[in-house]
Amino acid sequence: MRFRILMASFLLGCAAPLAAQEPQCQSGTTQAARAACNTGVDAARAFHPVAGILVSGGNPVLAAGGTLGGPGHLSVSGRINAIRVSLPNPDSAAESSVPSSFEGFVPAPVVEASVGALNGLGSGLLSVDVLGSAVLLPTGVRRMTVADNAARIGDMALGLGYGARVGVLRGALVVPSVSVSVMRRHLPRVQYGDVEAGDLSDFTTDLDATNVRVAAGMSLVFLDVAAGFGVDWYRSDARIRYDDLGIIRTVNLELESTRQVLFLDAGMSLGVGKLVAEVGYQTGKDQRLSTDFSDFDPSSGHVFWSLGVRFAF
Repeated sequence: MRFRILMASFLLGCAAPLAAQEPQCQSGTTQAARAACNTGVDAARAFHPVAGILVSGGNPVLAAGGTLGGPGHLSVSGRINAIRVSLPNPDSAAESSVPSSFEGFVPAPVVEASVGALNGLGSGLLSVDVLGSAVLLPTGVRRMTVADNAARIGDMALGLGYGARVGVLRGALVVPSVSVSVMRRHLPRVQYGDVEAGDLSDFTTDLDATNVRVAAGMSLVFLDVAAGFGVDWYRSDARIRYDDLGIIRTVNLELESTRQVLFLDAGMSLGVGKLVAEVGYQTGKDQRLSTDFSDFDPSSGHVFWSLGVRFAF
């Protein structure tokens, strides 16, 4: 009886990694081709939430917890989001432990605007701001390019976003301003690696993100502070290609994931504007990937930063 239990445990342990492999990769002719396919699939899955937080950030209006105060009010900011990224080496996609070909900070310049739309009640409840954003994803990362026909400015992918912020409470003295916001953001298709140039696998993916944020903030003389939390939903259509004895095979995937976000902001008055900064954290999640990435843990959370200037009119 004990032998049967041990044998069952052993078989389940052996089956677990296989269950995490992508079924579409099993059509590969060789073990190396199947490994390269799974590496491309897992790389796309690992990149998915990283791209999501890079274009989304935390607070949609840096260092602000409430709405603007109705029609006639405008806020414009320019900031740079940054996150530490590690991307696997496409040349090593068939190895048992895949190293990184890029590891470092990736910056994403963002321009954001909010316009007061409704005053709401006297307490600030149901006041509304309309939000908009534009983000540029740099392709200075080795082996990353903007896919053909994708929206771009120069060599950088151009992503757009829109949404609204609804006031819950208008702060005064020691009472913070509180608001809830919803944003929809889109990033056009980018590619990492190139099978046609000799890599063993590559992937291309776009990104649609829905961001819900709850923020609270206060003004303290020359300093504005805000903090909050939220939930992100990310969706992508990914295409993975891999080399199978000289034949380029393709796998198409729909990626979906959910992450929680925390953020803390500060803004210091500079007369005509404010110098604003943010630090935040995106929670991790075990995606049960079959690939062993030697230089990073795809299930870990990510710390992100933002620095910029904000002008209010």
